[in-house]
Amino acid sequence: MRSYTSKAGMSYVTKNKNHLNIGTWKGKRTHIGEKPYECPECGKAFPQHSNLQIHKRTHTGEKPYECIQCGKAFAHYSSIKVHKRTHTGEKPYECHQCGKAFALQSHLQIHVRTHTGEKPYECNQCGKVFAQHSHLQIHVRTHNGEKPYECPQCDKAFAQHSSLQIHKRTHTGEKPYECNQCGKAFAHHSSIQVHKRTHTGEKPYECHQCGKAFALQSQLQMHKRTHTGEKPYECNQCGKAFALQSQLKRHKRTHTGEKTYECNQCGKVFAQKSHLQGHVRTHTGMKPYACNQCGKAFAQNNNLQIHKRTHTGEKPYDCNKCGKAFAQNSNLQRHKRTHTGVKPYECNQCG
Repeated sequence: MRSYTSKAGMSYVTKNKNHLNIGTWKGKRTHIGEKPYECPECGKAFPQHSNLQIHKRTHTGEKPYECIQCGKAFAHYSSIKVHKRTHTGEKPYECHQCGKAFALQSHLQIHVRTHTGEKPYECNQCGKVFAQHSHLQIHVRTHNGEKPYECPQCDKAFAQHSSLQIHKRTHTGEKPYECNQCGKAFAHHSSIQVHKRTHTGEKPYECHQCGKAFALQSQLQMHKRTHTGEKPYECNQCGKAFALQSQLKRHKRTHTGEKTYECNQCGKVFAQKSHLQGHVRTHTGMKPYACNQCGKAFAQNNNLQIHKRTHTGEKPYDCNKCGKAFAQNSNLQRHKRTHTGVKPYECNQCG
């Protein structure tokens, strides 16, 4: 056999006498689009025999390249090379703008877009653009409602694989995120981020109207209703509306008579947890709410607020008939009976 190099720089081999070309001009096929090697199972064609052999593994499941450190196997040699970096920590692809390094070139390319702002993947339904193709695929599911990731335990389905993984923890009880200050563990990464603010005191969500700050965005949204007067939660029995869902839940108990909070000392039950906590202090004698003017202490905060009016002279409850004002709502209700003549208390002996 003789080896030749063409003017185009492509090498090939010929057979002695007749100089029959038996070489494969790999470079030439990339130009002319020739794909002579076809998969007998799916019909997909390839320019090189080696490409076909690699492709066949998608049908056979063959994974001939095994990691000697962890035993994980791969179909492609390039895949095991990349995988080995998870053991060595090698990150050969470095961003020339910020110096951050990556194990995969594709990861570097995605990262570079954080600097350039490039978002090459556009949704053909709403026009929203994304830096990563995977983010576009997830977004498209908001339009088509597709939820390909199903829980094998309860059949609940999710649009994102990560959402399924988080959901599975409701079955396993797994809490992989642990606070390094108090040891409390959480199922969600977002939950531990919020929890850490109880240690740091960080309140990143600020009201632009009054400047009050909150640890949670949801708390800020609820607070804003004190400015707007919005009350989106309405009782379907009496129509009374509330700013918070928790307030509506408490209110509904006035209709159902439900009292779910029971004192473990005397058995008395309450509709609200705060009422039970206040009641428990009648047993313990604890009075945590002290007046900063005279030092008098109270078991419940609302009693302290009423007491403070003896110092300020505030009387927020006005009679709508004669204008007389009172420091307590209960005193106003008693006063109103002087106008209506109502006498709700009857002697059970003489009537």
